[in-house]
Amino acid sequence: MISRLVVAAAAAICVAIGLIELQDANTGLRIVRTEAGQTPVTVFHPQATGPAPVVVIAHGFAGSQQLMQPFAETLARNGYIAVTFDFLGHGRNPLPMRGDITEGLSITSQLLSELGEVATYARALPESDGRLGVLGHSMASDIVVRYAQADPEVQATVAVSVFSPVVTAYSPRNLLVIVGALEPAILRNEGLRIVGLAAAGKAVAGETYGSFADGTARRLVLARGVEHIGVLYSHDSMVEALRWMNEAFGRQQQEFVDSRGRWLALLFAGIIALAWPLSSLLPSASETYCGAGLGWGRLLIAAVAPALLTPLLLWKMPTDFLPILLGDYLTLHFLLYGVLTAALLFALHGRPNRPQRSAVSWQNLAIAALAIAAYNIIAFGWPLDSYVFSFWPIPARIPLIAAIACGTLPYFIVDEWLTRGAQARPGAYVLSKFCLLTSLAIAIVLNPPKLFFLAIIVPAILLLFLAFGLISRWSYRATRHPLPGAIANAAVFAWAIAVTFPMVVR
Repeated sequence: MISRLVVAAAAAICVAIGLIELQDANTGLRIVRTEAGQTPVTVFHPQATGPAPVVVIAHGFAGSQQLMQPFAETLARNGYIAVTFDFLGHGRNPLPMRGDITEGLSITSQLLSELGEVATYARALPESDGRLGVLGHSMASDIVVRYAQADPEVQATVAVSVFSPVVTAYSPRNLLVIVGALEPAILRNEGLRIVGLAAAGKAVAGETYGSFADGTARRLVLARGVEHIGVLYSHDSMVEALRWMNEAFGRQQQEFVDSRGRWLALLFAGIIALAWPLSSLLPSASETYCGAGLGWGRLLIAAVAPALLTPLLLWKMPTDFLPILLGDYLTLHFLLYGVLTAALLFALHGRPNRPQRSAVSWQNLAIAALAIAAYNIIAFGWPLDSYVFSFWPIPARIPLIAAIACGTLPYFIVDEWLTRGAQARPGAYVLSKFCLLTSLAIAIVLNPPKLFFLAIIVPAILLLFLAFGLISRWSYRATRHPLPGAIANAAVFAWAIAVTFPMVVR
């Protein structure tokens, strides 16, 4: 009991420090949430008075404007007017993208038009001095490049995790490329190719080529120790983007650089740790520990076979049945994976090894499931929505949560039963999640044009498995039944998928 109280106190302190430091990044800023047409927009006004340049900041695929806050607050705290927004189909934007994402041109045109509307709105702000810079991540790197090429008034462009076939040696003006050092080699090579256009094909990271005066400045930065999402929180990324804008606009101010990555880590570590002492408050749902408890031989069969069969069976199957890109495929993948695992589990183990019905309290089980799901969604959801990505769904996304849960629920119920039990093997949970990620990797290889973007979210999936795997483990020890943790995990995964991936009308 004492150890739980100590952990609870330490976790609460971590949460408090994290929130205080994250909120401190807003010091001196006037933040206005509004709309440009139907596009949700957030304007970060600097403390300094007088006209200032505007920087419009665009998020990437399956992102939202919250992801771009580190750049926005860094620039705004240094005197710029920073504007973030939610693209069509993303975040809280009520309008979907229209077209085939694999074809690209139609959707690119829509996103370009929307960026133009936001830029026009931003430049018309009373505090704007009329000068404009643009910054985009991943999918939006190509969008901001194309926009800057079409609008000669754009004086600086920052392309993060870039891929853009339209860059030339002289267009767009003053282009900075930032790539995470741990990102795939294809993105690093693309950065070298782009900057190499202005360096006779011999670009070196960290060197600036060309001239800001005539708009030909080019530079590639490899942000140390970060991947595709971490690059948005990197100190290197913030410093280089700010310096680039300062050079382009003839400004010198550099007082604040956002460092929220460490505080987000502290905050979420505290939320995860707090779940351990709180789990002791959960009611027991069973007199004995329930679960399959398979030996390694049968466990390997039950874990590996669905990982191989699921992507093969779905390879040629039509999966476009929900108005959310990739969410429909993930729903079917989870559903089929769960069904195959259940069939194998029954074949290998017979009827589930569980106590008599009288030994299970279904009332306590339901209470525990609701409590864990509420903790997962609310405790994580509020800071996620405030500081990371749009987590609270708009009305159009609520039915999608229910639809996707039809796939996540069977998977997590079977997976929790497979990896729990009095005789469960250490590492069973890690094995099953490794197999699922391998299964998704096989699916991507079989159909890269459609499923390529799944590869981008692998780090996020790993973090979710780590956080909610620990919580479901603690809840299992408290309730002695895998079902509460399974239901809670299914709910939060369905929720995360439904609010993250873009809505599309094909």
